[in-house]
Amino acid sequence: MTQSQNPVEGAPLIRPSSTDHPLYDAVVDACRTVYDPEIPVNIFDLGLVYTIDINAENEVEILMTLTAPGCPVAGEMPGWLQDAVEPVAGVKQVNVGMTFDPPWGMEMMSDEARLEMGFM
Repeated sequence: MTQSQNPVEGAPLIRPSSTDHPLYDAVVDACRTVYDPEIPVNIFDLGLVYTIDINAENEVEILMTLTAPGCPVAGEMPGWLQDAVEPVAGVKQVNVGMTFDPPWGMEMMSDEARLEMGFM
């Protein structure tokens, strides 16, 4: 492995989102309209959306995961997310990528999602 392939100790496993971008909250709201068909919680609160990166041209890059690699809607969910975010006023373009690194875990769920699923 080269140095660029080794994670830097203390570096986040998930690239940070553009939380200070004016479109961030609207993009998050759009993400919250997409649900995992097997779990009655939206994918944002489930913790499946890892990164929302919005550049100066209002192009949105979303990195997401699934609860499991064998999820039956694995091929469809990125498209559902793209279809939900593209109509947001001001968004120029949306690209949704998929990763399983780091793997999803229940600790990534929001408190609201844990409460809704009876884990709190």
